[in-house]
Amino acid sequence: MNFSIQSLYTWYRSTIRNPKYRWWLILGTAAYLFSPIDIAPDFLPIVGQIDDLALVTLLVSEVSQLLIDRYKARNGENPTETASAGEGSTAGAGTIDVDAATIK
Repeated sequence: MNFSIQSLYTWYRSTIRNPKYRWWLILGTAAYLFSPIDIAPDFLPIVGQIDDLALVTLLVSEVSQLLIDRYKARNGENPTETASAGEGSTAGAGTIDVDAATIK
């Protein structure tokens, strides 16, 4: 079985964005954080807190992104629009096809 942190992160992110499993995953993460049974026990000085810190960071970032998307959807903004799309941008205007020409 090929295990990687990236595949675990991708699974967590896609599952938390699914409304059917969202609250189960949030409650499971909270239960893991408060549980005395960990992958790395908390009584180990540094290693014990790393797994908890990683899960808290991941949970807070994903839940905050969900809340930002919900806020934007409520206000009529496009939640998939990036912050870099400023004035003069053609975001949402469709695809522009450009032919390149060489200059001599």
